[in-house]
Amino acid sequence: MDLDPRCASASLCSKEAESLVISIVSHGHGKLVQSILEELTRYCASSVTRVILTLNIPEEVPCAPVGGWPFKMDFIRNTRPHGFGFNHNQALRDATESLVCVLNPDVGLLGSDPFVALKQVALQQGVGCAYPEQVDSTGILQDFERSLPTPVALFARRVLRRPDSRVDWVNAACLVMPRVVWESLGGFDVRYFMYCEDVDFSLRLRLRGWVLARAPARVVHAGQRASNFNPRHLFWHLFSLFRLWRSPVYKSSLHVVTATNESKVTIDPS
Repeated sequence: MDLDPRCASASLCSKEAESLVISIVSHGHGKLVQSILEELTRYCASSVTRVILTLNIPEEVPCAPVGGWPFKMDFIRNTRPHGFGFNHNQALRDATESLVCVLNPDVGLLGSDPFVALKQVALQQGVGCAYPEQVDSTGILQDFERSLPTPVALFARRVLRRPDSRVDWVNAACLVMPRVVWESLGGFDVRYFMYCEDVDFSLRLRLRGWVLARAPARVVHAGQRASNFNPRHLFWHLFSLFRLWRSPVYKSSLHVVTATNESKVTIDPS
C-alpha cells in the first residue's frame, strides 16, 4: 500500500480535515439537478463545503433557495460536451477540500444526510473510497457492487442471472474519497467514454492497496441500463469493455481475483 499522507496529520477530526467538495455533471438534467441541490440544501448543509456543477450542454443554472445556497456553489459551462470522466476530472482538478465526492444528478437522499457516515468511513485508515447502499424508488437493493467484468462473469450475470459473488468495483453514482487518493490516481481515465470509467477507477484504487468500503448510509439510485435499449450506448459499452480487457489494469486485477476471494467491506464508524 502507498504511504497515506493522511497519517501524518494530527487534526483529521477537525472541520478542515472533513471539508467536502461534490462534483455533479448535468447533461440537460436540469430538473434532477435542481432536486438533488435542494436535498443537499435541506439535509446536508453542515456536511458539504462546496458543490461544483458542470453544465455539459447549454442550460439554465439551478434556482438558488431563498437566502442562497448554504455551501459554496461553483459553475462550469462547457463550450462543447465532454465525457463523464473528463468532466469530473476538470471540476476537481484544483480542489483544496480534504474529501471529494462524485455524485450523479439522479441520486436521491431519502430525507437524511448520507455524507456524515460517508465522510467518517472515507477517513478511516486504509480506505480509498466510501460509498452508500443504493436502492430504487421502491426500496429494492440495486446491483451497485460488482465482480470483475470478465467474459465468464458477464455471461453468468446477464444470461444465467446469477448475482455477483465478489465486490471488485462499485458504480460511480456516489463516491466519497480523500482528495489525496483522487489525486494519486489521477481521477478517471478519460480514454473510457460513458462506460467502465468506474470499473477502471475501482480496480486501480484496489491495486494500489486501498479498499472500497460501504458506509452505513443509503441513497436512491436506479441504473438506467441505456445500453440495453440504445444501439449507440451498446456500442460505447462494448468499446469500453474491449478497452478494459486489453488494459494492464484489468490483467493485473485478474491475478488479484484468482488469488483472493474478496467480499464487500462494510465499515460502521460508530
